[in-house]
Amino acid sequence: MKRLFLDDVRTIEMVYDKSLESEFDIVRTYSEFVEYIKTNGLPNYISFDNDLGLGEDGNIAPDGLSAAKWLVYDSGLDLRNLEFKVHSANPVAAEQIKGLLNNYIKHLKTEKS
Repeated sequence: MKRLFLDDVRTIEMVYDKSLESEFDIVRTYSEFVEYIKTNGLPNYISFDNDLGLGEDGNIAPDGLSAAKWLVYDSGLDLRNLEFKVHSANPVAAEQIKGLLNNYIKHLKTEKS
């Protein structure tokens, strides 16, 4: 099972059991997230942080919600079977990511039935 971990600072073992570490690929930025999926395809599971720190220009970097929006609105990928977790410490953003992905996946499953 392909798993992707989006977080600018955390390690896998800070969120999951250390035994799962080898199952994840880590991306640290929105750009790495998009590039990873374009190159490797949609993983079976994505773990989202929201706040991804500052970009190279010193401004706030695109966040986990931006990554989720890219999946829904721009990727063109079928997300019906995507499993995900939001491990962000930002409760508002965590709910936004969950809501966007859950509602979109529910819509896709209803539409394809």
